Amino acid sequence: MAAIKVHGSPFSTATARVLATLYEKEVEFEFVPVDMRAGDHKNESFLSFNPFGQVPGFEHGDLKLFESRAITKYVANEYAEKGTELVFGDSKKKAIIGVWMEVEAHQFDPVATKLTWELAAKPAFSMGATDKAVVEENEAKLAKLLDVYECRLAESKYLGCESFTLVDLHHLPGIHYLMGTEIKKLFDSRPHVSAWIADITSRPAWSKVLAMQKQK
Repeated sequence: MAAIKVHGSPFSTATARVLATLYEKEVEFEFVPVDMRAGDHKNESFLSFNPFGQVPGFEHGDLKLFESRAITKYVANEYAEKGTELVFGDSKKKAIIGVWMEVEAHQFDPVATKLTWELAAKPAFSMGATDKAVVEENEAKLAKLLDVYECRLAESKYLGCESFTLVDLHHLPGIHYLMGTEIKKLFDSRPHVSAWIADITSRPAWSKVLAMQKQK
């Protein structure tokens, strides 16, 4: 039995972030499905992993963690010698990577989450009409952000540096859902952003996460 357990749903963007990291690091783990539609993430047993009742929950021996980005950083550092190098020790490079990780968490993710909810989740689960005002507002925000990304990617192959890092990986779940909506046009219209997306979404580790989704 694997020492690491991940409790969650592969359809959850936060869980997918952790799964992609484990696959990139070539670390064995046990996946424990959490039926969110049945409310299992709010049950007392799951709250021992995450008191906020959100997936994923993460176990490594006697260590329990929640919050996907904290988990990915732990895995990347704990297994630094395995698989893909996702973090770097050089202080300047680490600082730059840290900046773009903050951008993903505080600029990209909130906008991507709102757009995914309105354009993907609501139609898929018959959860009411799409709020066009919310879509319009966040589409404009995303367009401005992607203009910044286009400039950055014109001078760097990846957002953090010249190598694939947690910065790029953290974007994958949100990008995956948005590329299945009308928002795809915003990515496609920016050549450097488009090339970056084609690169990171074709990684074998991410393909394994998508395969998990198809199994459910």
